[in-house]
Amino acid sequence: MTGWLSAGSVLAVISNPMTDSLLDGLRLFKKASPAPQCLAYDKTAVSFEDQVRDFRAFGKVTQEHLHDAIPYFVNEFWTSGQRRAHSLHEVSYRACFKPQLPEFFIERLTRPGDAVHDPFMGRGTTPLQAALMGRRPFGNDINPLSVLLTRPRVRPPSLSDIAQRLDEIFWEEDEVEHGELLAFFSPRTLRQITALRDWLMARAPIGTVPDPIDDWIRMVAINRLTGHSPGFFSVYTLPPNQAVSAQAQRKINEKSGQTPPDRDVRRLILKKSASLLKDGRPGFHPEPQFVTTPSHLTCAIAASSVELVVTSPPFLDVVQYADDNWLRCWFAGIDLAEVAIPQHRTPASWQGMVRDTLRELARIIRSGGHLAFEVGEVRGGKLLLERLVWEAAAGLPFDRLFVMVNQQAFTKTANCWGVSNNRKGTNSNRIVVLRRR
Repeated sequence: MTGWLSAGSVLAVISNPMTDSLLDGLRLFKKASPAPQCLAYDKTAVSFEDQVRDFRAFGKVTQEHLHDAIPYFVNEFWTSGQRRAHSLHEVSYRACFKPQLPEFFIERLTRPGDAVHDPFMGRGTTPLQAALMGRRPFGNDINPLSVLLTRPRVRPPSLSDIAQRLDEIFWEEDEVEHGELLAFFSPRTLRQITALRDWLMARAPIGTVPDPIDDWIRMVAINRLTGHSPGFFSVYTLPPNQAVSAQAQRKINEKSGQTPPDRDVRRLILKKSASLLKDGRPGFHPEPQFVTTPSHLTCAIAASSVELVVTSPPFLDVVQYADDNWLRCWFAGIDLAEVAIPQHRTPASWQGMVRDTLRELARIIRSGGHLAFEVGEVRGGKLLLERLVWEAAAGLPFDRLFVMVNQQAFTKTANCWGVSNNRKGTNSNRIVVLRRR
């Protein structure tokens, strides 16, 4: 179930006149659902280990294994249906986990007002879920794009304010710029995109704290650039979290016999905004803190200030984050040549990164706080990254509790040490759970 802020909180219903036919008949926001009833936060009552061991929510019994001296708990701990999460999560990003994962830990290991952090926040799933549940959102990522995707959704504007701001933009440029992008966009659409990009870069340059409405419009536009449906600005292409090169897109167009159609950029931004906001906006939560720096150098975050970390690091030699996001970074004005996104090609290199990150997390997590460190299977399940994390935590001020395996419908427990049908990417959630001493 999706978490909300506090029982009895109500989100205001906007009554401003609508300026676009798209808004006619749309019920903007609904009454907020009551907060989930957290399991006993009093750690003297039921330990988190016992909560996981006794978990029965989906009718299955947690199975326990000891493998290479590491305790494993295997069960279906959350649903595999991402669409059951809050609509604000519906932003595409490569290799992100489902909101139900951080929700599981936030619900059981924190209370309202506690800080919840992700040092590799990507699209911001953990901090957004923290905000929806009344916790204080913390997040970091080395790529500034991550903040642009996360910050607007933690405190979104109203749909009527978005519509009014979109009406203030002069949408038509006289000339087509960035002609190589005509592989994706029609000339008219590209002029609108360029006009919006120039307008945003003048009003909200990278490194500043922009007006929340401008921040939101940029976030939505970033996520509407390319995709495989008429809801995107582009002609048919790969999913929005995997932007191909202009040269590759020309080949797709030739093979499919397609020409980029005209799209109404303003209308599509407003339509996506309505979709993101259909479940309402977060209620009150403490002020967020977002950082753009390597995961082991988050000195802006105070020592012992975080109750819970839920994170998933870049996978070992699997995902090309810079290549996937080149077009989004272009629109946002981010020079990828200046963003040192590391690629860890060997297990030793990846484990060294994890060790450095864990050392920094030991500084910012308070005594008694927890860390849920999610990894996936790579190299056909032959290399299990949770073991590298377990080893990397040795000697640091953490108690290594166990590894949770969220068992998917296609995963057999007998095969949970290496899923045979995995060839690329990941097939199951494996979470190393640590507690700060």
